[in-house]
Parts: sequence; C-alpha cells; structure tokens
Amino acid sequence: MAGVKLQGIYKKYPGGVIAVSDFNLDIKDKEFIILVGPSGCGKTTTLRMIAGLEEITEGDLFIDDKLVNDIPPKDRDIAMVFQNYALYPHMSVFDNMAFGLRLRKTPKEEIKRRVEEAAKILDISHLLDRKPKALSGGQRQRVALGRAIVRNPKVFLLDEPLSNLDAKLRAQMRTELAKLHQRLQTTFVYVTHDQIEAMTMGTRIVVMKDGFIQQVASPTALYENPCNLFVATFIGSPQMNILDATVEDDGSSTWLAFGENKIKLPNSKGRNPEVLAYAGKEVIMGIRPESLHDEDVYLSQYPDATITVDVEVVEQLGSVTYLYVKTGESSMTASVSPRSTAKPGDKVKIAFDTNHIHLFDKDTEKVIAGESVRE
Repeated sequence: MAGVKLQGIYKKYPGGVIAVSDFNLDIKDKEFIILVGPSGCGKTTTLRMIAGLEEITEGDLFIDDKLVNDIPPKDRDIAMVFQNYALYPHMSVFDNMAFGLRLRKTPKEEIKRRVEEAAKILDISHLLDRKPKALSGGQRQRVALGRAIVRNPKVFLLDEPLSNLDAKLRAQMRTELAKLHQRLQTTFVYVTHDQIEAMTMGTRIVVMKDGFIQQVASPTALYENPCNLFVATFIGSPQMNILDATVEDDGSSTWLAFGENKIKLPNSKGRNPEVLAYAGKEVIMGIRPESLHDEDVYLSQYPDATITVDVEVVEQLGSVTYLYVKTGESSMTASVSPRSTAKPGDKVKIAFDTNHIHLFDKDTEKVIAGESVRE
C-alpha cells in the first residue's frame, strides 16, 4: 500500500492553457480521497498525471515516497478504472480481468486464483464466461473494478466510474465502492463532478475550480465551514441559499438587513471583531435550506430572526418537504418537516437558525473570519 504526494504540480498545454496550477496534496496511505469540481476544473487531468497518462509540466509526484515523474504508467503500480469501462468486447469477463496479469507473465494458477477471488468480492463469479455485451452497465463496471483489483495495486485511480449508471444503480455502487475500499485497505483517488458521491464516499474531499484547489477537508468540515462562496454553493443539495445583506451594529447587537427584513445574529458571531469590521457594509449571507424552519418551536426560539415569505412552489418528497419561497427580490429554499401544511400562494413565517449563517466578503467571496474550519 502507498501514499501519494503531489508537490507544486502544474499542467500547461501549448498555447498557454494551464489546466492545473500549483497543486499540492499529501494523500495518506489507505485514504479514500475525492477530487470534485465542475467540468474543466482539472480533476481528471490531475488523475491522469498520477497515472502517468499525462506528462507533468512542473512539480514532483511521489508514490510510496518514490519520485515517479519519469516512470512509465505500467511501472507505477497503480490501477485505473475509467468512465467508459474500457473492456475488450471480444473477450470473456474472465479474460478481461486476467489480461493485465497475462501481460506480466503471471502464472496461470495465480491468475485463476486472483480472478476468482476478485469475482467473489464483486459478486460476478457467475458472469466469468460472458462477453461484455451480455452485461448490464453495473455488471460492466464491476468487471472494470475486478480487472483493477486482481493486480493488487498500491493505488486505485477511478475516473467518474459511476457516471454512466442510472440513479438507483449509482447509489448502490457508491455503497459497494465504500465497502470495497474498507475491504481492500488500499489508497483510492476518485474523480467525480457529483458532490453527493464526494460527500458519501470520501475520507477527504479536494474541491477544485479552474485548475486550483479551493479547499481540502473532510465532508463534514466542507459542509459546515466552507472557506469561500464557491465551495459553499458547490457542496450541498439543495444548494445553500445566498442573499446580499448589510451588516448593522446598534452598539450591543449585530443585525443583517436584506430587503425589508432584518435578522439578529447571535453575539458569538455578531460581536466578533472581524464581523463588526463590516458594519455598514454589504456582505454575502449564506444559509442552508435545513437551517430555515416554519415550525412553531423555531419561530419562538428565533423571534429576532423570523421573516414572512411568499410560498411559490412546494415539493413533498415523503421524508422532507422543500418550500421555494420569496421575500422581496430574494428567493430561498427551505427544507422543512413533511408535516408542513404550506401551500403555493401562502404567506408563512420562516425562522433562520442564525447559528448556521455563513458570511462572505462581497469582493473576495472568502469566508469572513470567525468561522473555524474543522478537519
């Protein structure tokens, strides 16, 4: 098993295009790390540089403390699982899984043992004689994983392996991959644009944008303490509500004014000197849908942070109800109890759980000091 270390990694293409900039990351042995971000952010390019499929323009890459910049992919002791499975259509499942071992002149009995062992782990033993065209998408993905497992690599690299599956199968395979990682106790580096995949599988998440790392943290830390507006809005579904607000200080309390509304911040946050430095200035306020409430217990708990809104759309999902509401020019989503009786066209009171309000600088979009990032 092995860790992976990337130090000052750049990828520059002809014409001045920079795909990855100053990428620094220390991936621990046996860690499940996720690279996540929108299309074109550089996550797959980074993965391909680890694999050796893309040349590193600048910087150093270490696998198991060994500099591997100039080592070809076949000698890096890594296995890569691709988005499109990359199976040989004319070969059986057994032969697809055994192919890499045969290239390495592995003895036949050892190949048979490894393939059967991997097939058992992935529950595809009954498929070993079939060709890929006779398999479902989920089964093909398992074969692609099996082909990687039989090699016993130091590092698994997975490039959006679930993106071609339907929603139900994706959810099932997320669980299977997490269990597989626990069973194999190997380093996983996983690329996805789906933040739900990232939040549910990774021990740490690397959020990328335009080739730069925005934040590296555990799923909980990213969700609760995003370092900037991009991370705040990228992580979480439904997305964090974002409102323009003005900080007001009356000498003993701090308020956020937006439209015709005004809500009071708790002193632990509002009387923070770095927040008070924004008194009289506009900031960006963020609050997640589950921190907006329409139940009486919250309305009485936060009387200074309750506003009246117009309900535009109601989505009842069984376990939760989403209210899409509007106040003035500002739209918000509230995740409320499924027992909520709100209907489109209603005016309802919504309480802000002010302990969970995020404030961002209007210009830099960085979180305003006072929020602690928990690893």
